[in-house]
Amino acid sequence: MKKFSFALRGSALALVLLMVGPWGLACTNFLITKGASADGSTMITYAADSHVLYGELYYTPAAIHASGSKLDIYEWDTGTYLGQIDQVPETFTVVGNMNEHQVSIGETTYGGRDGLVDKKGIMDYGSLMYVTLQRARTAREAVRIMGDLVKEYGYYSSGESFSIADPDDVWIMEMIGKGEGNKGAVWVARRVPDGYICAHANQARIRQFPLDDPENCLYSEDVISFAREKGWYEKPDEEFSFADTYAPLTFGGVRFCEARVWAMFRRAAPSLDLPADFVRGEPNAEPMPLWIKPDRKLTVHDIMEFMRDHFEGTEFDMTTGIGAGPYCLPYRWRPLTWEVDGQKYVNERATSTQQTGFSFVAQARHWLPDPIGGILWFSVDDTYSTVYVPMYCGIREVPGSYAVGTGNFYEFSWDSAFWVFNWVSNFTYLRYSDMIQDVRKVQRDLEGQFLAMQPEIDAAAQELYKQSPELARRFLTEYSVKEGNRTVERWRKLGIELLMKYLDGNIRDEHGKVKHPGYPPEWYKRIAAEEGERLNVRKLPGEPEEHH
Repeated sequence: MKKFSFALRGSALALVLLMVGPWGLACTNFLITKGASADGSTMITYAADSHVLYGELYYTPAAIHASGSKLDIYEWDTGTYLGQIDQVPETFTVVGNMNEHQVSIGETTYGGRDGLVDKKGIMDYGSLMYVTLQRARTAREAVRIMGDLVKEYGYYSSGESFSIADPDDVWIMEMIGKGEGNKGAVWVARRVPDGYICAHANQARIRQFPLDDPENCLYSEDVISFAREKGWYEKPDEEFSFADTYAPLTFGGVRFCEARVWAMFRRAAPSLDLPADFVRGEPNAEPMPLWIKPDRKLTVHDIMEFMRDHFEGTEFDMTTGIGAGPYCLPYRWRPLTWEVDGQKYVNERATSTQQTGFSFVAQARHWLPDPIGGILWFSVDDTYSTVYVPMYCGIREVPGSYAVGTGNFYEFSWDSAFWVFNWVSNFTYLRYSDMIQDVRKVQRDLEGQFLAMQPEIDAAAQELYKQSPELARRFLTEYSVKEGNRTVERWRKLGIELLMKYLDGNIRDEHGKVKHPGYPPEWYKRIAAEEGERLNVRKLPGEPEEHH
């Protein structure tokens, strides 16, 4: 795998870790089986959330490799060189986190028990994903490859949960290293039952698992015996819980992490009426199930909207309260925890967050040829104000505005999708409740066009595929590249429109007339209650009465 443009991130990443702690680098994944989707496709999502991640769309072409070739491995987070592994004879094209066989992989970091990171390992979690995508034809094969890679070369990272999907199956896999001097990792992977949905968000979630069902559950041979050796588990094998053993729950694990799973589950299956006790951190509360059956079958658009959640309508709603300010901003600047007079408090951590580098909804469809069936709905920046653009897995290049090398984290560029979307979203944070309406209108227009055009694009590609698969690939490449670049151009225009409309705290109406709306009434009441005496208007002696 090529070295991605992460080398510059090392020192900045270390600084952010010191500032925000282990919850600062956090991601969210949703998993949808084909029986739970409206059209029979499988889907997984991934929000890569880091304050120092530059969002871009990776592209690695297929290749044939000479016998004896080696592959250099660099840590995804920092660009640190970790070592070499044997290259395989053939590797597949990878667009972002989906390969040409419609296999997709996402992840979230949960950390887990201290002392289990092996800094002599070669495979970090990022390299594990992208190397596997170059090699796997199915999700099951991806699970096997990931297990084999860490067994042979060692595992460099802390605890990780992975989402792995192909057109037929969706798997959740959890892995953690065995520490210095213990090469490899312990892991377990479960196939999500068809018709069900799953999620993970920086907290290990696989508890008990079947020991004799290889069709639906795979695991490392020492996943239980290693825990026994360490003195962490003594009960019968059948009762063993991976999550409870290798990543015991903390308050942060439930409030910052499991709460995002709860938010998605409650939206997909309101009939379950899942209580908030567990994610609130109540003692002895019942943990959430690993997967649930949604009340109705879910569309791609549904999943996009699930990624745009701020706990609206719940007790954790981030659009309300004094923390949201006068314009209902659903974001809180870090750190996640803060202290007043010796008492610690939290800011909620929702699925949609300001520090997202990139996110996607990977859709795989078994009834179509692979180059047409797989779509990576890709976006950069804050999920609530971004646009998911269709990138077919059979394309030969990616839009220049999203491509690796177009920009970087340390220099603004109008050519970069990441910077254009950040320019718009950061402006909306100033007067969020008003500006986000304008943003969402353009967002819905663009995504609505993509979804409406999807059947037509699929049909045209299938006709070309009958003549030549390469013709279909070229057609899909032209479409994805054009729509990606068009989206970024529309977003530049949107930023200008917002500046013109909301200049200097005013609002310009549709006729161009400038109005001065002031703050919402409830905000004035808050100010009056806190600062009323100082801000009172007093009439001076002899001052004439005002006439209105």
